[in-house]
Amino acid sequence: MPWRPMTAQDLAQVQILADTIHVDHPEDAAVFAERLRLHPQGCLALEEDGHLIGYAVTHPWHFGKPPALNSLLGEIPHDATTYYVHDVALLPEARGNGYASQVAEKLARHAKAAGFSNLSLVAVNNSQSFWERLGFRTRNVPGLEEKLLSYGPDAMVMVRKLAQTLS
Repeated sequence: MPWRPMTAQDLAQVQILADTIHVDHPEDAAVFAERLRLHPQGCLALEEDGHLIGYAVTHPWHFGKPPALNSLLGEIPHDATTYYVHDVALLPEARGNGYASQVAEKLARHAKAAGFSNLSLVAVNNSQSFWERLGFRTRNVPGLEEKLLSYGPDAMVMVRKLAQTLS
């Protein structure tokens, strides 16, 4: 699988990808650097032929309280209630190759192993149906409407429950 752990050496390419893919949702380099520093096991790079063609940035967080775009976290909360998918981004030429499904399953395994019962995210850019194909469902979170508008008019909270195994 071409997904691998992100490194500090990847951050310049991650920023270029983010600026290219998320024109309407810009984030500073400090945001990616902080996420990598705070939760390196949740930051992945998709590499093909020596070039990054995608990335994933994820971390534990509080359900229903997504961080504001382009903001620093400060720290990962010890009482996190969800495994938050901050961003999964693929260049257009990387889409349709199963990479998103691969990383979604990798993240689900990681979240479950870390003790989380769900993954959550804010879907933007009309990506709801994409995330639904990966097992996410829309969740209404009262009081979050104004914050979601900062993500764009179509932003919505989505959750993927993780199957619990019986011992």
